[in-house]
Amino acid sequence: MTLVLNRIDDRLIHGQVVVGWGQPLDVAFIVLVDDAVAESDWEQELYRMGVPPEMEVRFHTAAAAALLLDGYRLETRPGILVTADIATMRALVAGGGVREVNVGGIHHRAGRVQHLRYVFLTPDEQRALRELSNLGAVVTAQDVPAARAVPLDELLAARESS
Repeated sequence: MTLVLNRIDDRLIHGQVVVGWGQPLDVAFIVLVDDAVAESDWEQELYRMGVPPEMEVRFHTAAAAALLLDGYRLETRPGILVTADIATMRALVAGGGVREVNVGGIHHRAGRVQHLRYVFLTPDEQRALRELSNLGAVVTAQDVPAARAVPLDELLAARESS
């Protein structure tokens, strides 16, 4: 099967990823790519607690994940790859290992403007998403599988009032 979803979600592993996406896609593993989490046993244990025992969680730095993506293509079971930010996903797209990117949750913080209920972006983040597309990735926003996938151009044009 391989990686069936490559998601940017600043919350990383949470119910929407595990239940909302993981169960319908029959996911056997989650690849969490985050340099800080990959170095922290404590944070890894917290994320492991959020998944059922039959679902494996693998933790990698961006550099390590880029080297392992070819191996994930050979997996017989489906998996999800998740990063907390666009820059980490960019490293994986630039390396040629990721061709589809799901923007699943980039939440409010100072300097960000709301585009969708679950996507707030700075101008730099907007440019970074365009760059993912320019590198050859198909970028869409979709919080849950039942929702419509919003194409990048529509996402960047959207503005919602808070």
